[in-house]
Amino acid sequence: MKIHEYQAKELFRQYSVPVPEGKAVFSVEEAKEAAQNLDGFPVVVKAQIHAGGRGKGGGVKLASSMEEVETLANEILGMTLVTRQTGPEGRVVKKLLIEAGQKIEKELYLSLLVDRATASIVIMASRDGGMDIEQVAEKTPERIVKVHVDPLMGIQGYQLRQVGFGLELPAAAMKQFSQLLSNLYKFFAAKDCSLAEINPLILTADDQVLALDAKVDFDSNALYRHKELMELRDLDEEDLMEVEASKYNLNYINLDGNVGNIVNGAGLAMATMDIIKNAGAAPANFMDVGGGASSEQVENAFRIILADDKVKAVLINIFGGILRCDNFARGVVDAAKKTGINIPVVVRMEGTNVEEGKKILDDANLGLASAVDLIDAAEQIAASVN
Repeated sequence: MKIHEYQAKELFRQYSVPVPEGKAVFSVEEAKEAAQNLDGFPVVVKAQIHAGGRGKGGGVKLASSMEEVETLANEILGMTLVTRQTGPEGRVVKKLLIEAGQKIEKELYLSLLVDRATASIVIMASRDGGMDIEQVAEKTPERIVKVHVDPLMGIQGYQLRQVGFGLELPAAAMKQFSQLLSNLYKFFAAKDCSLAEINPLILTADDQVLALDAKVDFDSNALYRHKELMELRDLDEEDLMEVEASKYNLNYINLDGNVGNIVNGAGLAMATMDIIKNAGAAPANFMDVGGGASSEQVENAFRIILADDKVKAVLINIFGGILRCDNFARGVVDAAKKTGINIPVVVRMEGTNVEEGKKILDDANLGLASAVDLIDAAEQIAASVN
């Protein structure tokens, strides 16, 4: 689950990670009031959306007077901000962060994320922070410091120093930076984060370090432990179909292709998407109904996929274990009767009660095509959309 910059900074404050003074606002008048309460100019007017690259897209501006605050707030609030991460459709800006300007000596990069390959938390840092960190990673990866932390041991003093030395911080800033990184790690572990990124982390003229930006993602599978974090969720920033799917505990991700997928099991879903691609089509979604899905969940999954205008065909790939094939077939039939089917649907089922499941689908007379195996299913679906 992603949150806004201003929300991430509030959490940073709770863990003593230093951030600039600022306030989230939702109108021009609130923006002016927030700027008035800061300690002079300049102030920064920052669009709040769940995407990076806001500065390049025109969503982060510096104001040197109250008149400029009003002008910029008017310009940014309500604009459709397009960045590399939003895609061409962009995001509508509905809130701003009004923040005190800073005297920046150096922009750095700092992040923590989960490295599943090594079962560790990896700290990534670079002397080249700012808007073009992606180019640094691509062209000069040697300028990025990586330190792996064993989550059972926690972060150690030598690791804090290793990152600080890698950033070539002045001696006067090392102690404060070590405390900042230690606190950021505590926050990351305590809140079950999958990403905590500060870009840029700035070094000021008086050798202070400060999180000028904040990007945080939480592991959605751990949110049951953090009910307070659910209050930070902004449904306006999420895909509407993904929000709908989450109401029924369905694992759904909207993609750009034209073949809808309903699969039980994340690994099987990934394999299904790969085989669709190899057959010459493109998946329109990732949809894992889970190993123990009820017929009602299956019905809702089918309804959500059929509501997607870009879906030209649907591939159903089920391995019946806990989710028996007959229960799955009933869910498909119920959904098809309620929504109507006007596109090709190919079904591949194997496992528990597969014959009963196939009979239920055949008896429904819905025009569903049966596949011998997954390769056959992918070839049939690709032929139907091509």
